[in-house]
Amino acid sequence: MKESSSLTASWRQDLPASIVVALVALPLCLGVALASGAPLMSGLVAGIVGGLVVGAASRSALSVSGPAAGLTTIVLAAITSLPSFEAFLLSVCLAGAMQMIFAASRGGVIAEFVPGAVITGMLAAIGLILILKQLPHAVGYDGDPEGDFGFFQRDGDNTLTALSHMLSNDFLWGAAIIALVSLIFLFWWDKARPKQGPLKLLPGPLVVVLFGVGANAAFQAFVPELAVASTHLVQVPVSATPFALIDQVRLPDVAAITNPKVWTIALTLAIVASLESLLSVKAVDELDPKRRVTDKNRELLAQGTGNLVSGLLGGLPVTSVIVRSSANVESGADSRASTMLHGLWLLLGLALVPGLLNLIPLSALAAVLIATGYKLAKPALFIQRWHQGLSQFIPFVVTVLAILFTDLLIGIAIGLAVGFAFVIWRSTGNIITYVEYGGTVMVRARRNLYFMHKPALQAALGQVPDGAEVLIDLSATSYVDLDCIDMINGFVRGAAFRDISVRVRADHTQRSAAMINAPITRARAT
Repeated sequence: MKESSSLTASWRQDLPASIVVALVALPLCLGVALASGAPLMSGLVAGIVGGLVVGAASRSALSVSGPAAGLTTIVLAAITSLPSFEAFLLSVCLAGAMQMIFAASRGGVIAEFVPGAVITGMLAAIGLILILKQLPHAVGYDGDPEGDFGFFQRDGDNTLTALSHMLSNDFLWGAAIIALVSLIFLFWWDKARPKQGPLKLLPGPLVVVLFGVGANAAFQAFVPELAVASTHLVQVPVSATPFALIDQVRLPDVAAITNPKVWTIALTLAIVASLESLLSVKAVDELDPKRRVTDKNRELLAQGTGNLVSGLLGGLPVTSVIVRSSANVESGADSRASTMLHGLWLLLGLALVPGLLNLIPLSALAAVLIATGYKLAKPALFIQRWHQGLSQFIPFVVTVLAILFTDLLIGIAIGLAVGFAFVIWRSTGNIITYVEYGGTVMVRARRNLYFMHKPALQAALGQVPDGAEVLIDLSATSYVDLDCIDMINGFVRGAAFRDISVRVRADHTQRSAAMINAPITRARAT
C-alpha cells in the first residue's frame, strides 16, 4: 500500500515528465534498432518493456531503461553471425536469465567501486555526444541513425566528419528553422516557466513537438520549398489496426538453444548490459535531487526480467540509459511512475496513433536532445572539476575524451584505468616516514601497507646507514601485505652483515607481525 501510494502521490510531477521521456525515447528506440541492423519494431518493443516491465521491477526512482546505444555494435555483430533474428532473440532471453543469476550472487556491488570523476565524465561525454550527433539531424542531414552514439559510424564516417558533411550539404532550411525556434523556446521556457498554476506542468518538449508538426504543416500549405519531407520525419511502423501489431512480433527460436554462438552472445550481452546498467543507475543517483540510492542487486534483477520479456516479445536487449534518465530528472520526475508511464505512452502511440507520430520532424526531436545534452555537459561542470584538483579533473577529462572518440564502454574502461592510477598514486604518497637522529632510525608506516607501497618502503629502508639502530614502526597499521613483510624480512636478514640492529613496533591487533623475523615491541597505535 505504501509503495503504490508513493507512486501516485507525485503524479503532478511524473505525468508531464513521462511525456517528455516518451518523446525523447521514441527516436532513440527507432535509431538504436536501425543502427543495430534489427527490425524497427524490436526497438519500440524494447522501449515499451523498459518502461513497463523494468520500471515496475526496479526500485530506482528516476532511472529509465530501453534499448541502449552502447550495445549497437555488439547487437549488429550478433545478428550478423547468427542464423536468424529469432536466434538472437533467444540470446536476449538467456542474457536476462544470466542477469538474474548475477543479481542473486550480489554482483551489483561492483558499481560502488567506480570513482565519481568517471561517473561525471560519462555524463558530460554523453551530453557532448548528444549535441554533436543531433546537430546534423537539426538541419536535415540524417546520414547516421538517431541511436548511434559511437565515434565511428556504419556509413564509414565518424562524428566529426559527419559534421563536415553536414556543412557541405545543402541545409533543409525548414528543418533548421524548426530546430532553431525549438531550441530558443526550450532554453527560454526553463527560465520563464511559471512556478504556480497549470502552466508549470506544461512540458517544453511537448510544445516543441507540437510546434514542429504545426510548422511543417504550415510550410506544406504556404511555403512548399521549406516543407520537411517524410524521410526527415519519425518513421514508426504503421499497422491497419492495433491488433495487427501482434503480426509484427517476432518470437525467439528455442531450437537454436544448442547453438554455442547463442550462449556466447547471451553471456556477452549479460555482462555488458549489466555493467552499463549499473553505471547508468549510479550516475542517475548522482543526478537525483533527493540523493536516493538504488539497490544495485535489485536493479540487476529488474534488468534481467526486462531482457527476458523483451526477448520473448521480439525486442532488443535493454539497459538503464542515461539520456532518457537525465531527461526524466530534468523534467522534474519524482518516482518510477514516470518511467512506467513513458512505456505506456509508447505502447498507446504505436497502437493507436502511429500516423500522428510520423508527422513529427526529426529536427524538433533533435532540439530536445541537444537541450538535454547541454544540461549534461554544462561548462560549469568542467570548472567545478578543475577546482577540485588534478586528481579529479584529469580522470574526468580523460573519460570524456575517451568516450567521445571510442564508445561508451571502452571510454569508461579507459577512464577507470586513469582513475585507479590516481587512487594508487594518492595512496602511495607520504605513506612511509623516515626519521634519522644520530645513530637511530625510525621507519614508520602511516597506514596499512599493500603491494603498491613496496617502492616507498624499499626507498626508506635503502636510506638506513650501516651500524644504525632501526625501529620499523607498524603501530598505525592493522594490515601489512605479504609482499611488504617479505621486504622487511629481507632487510632483517641482511642487517646482521651491516651491523644494523632491527626492532619492529606493532599494535596488539597486528597479526602480520608474527611473520616478521625481528624482535616485536607490542604497543597501541599512536
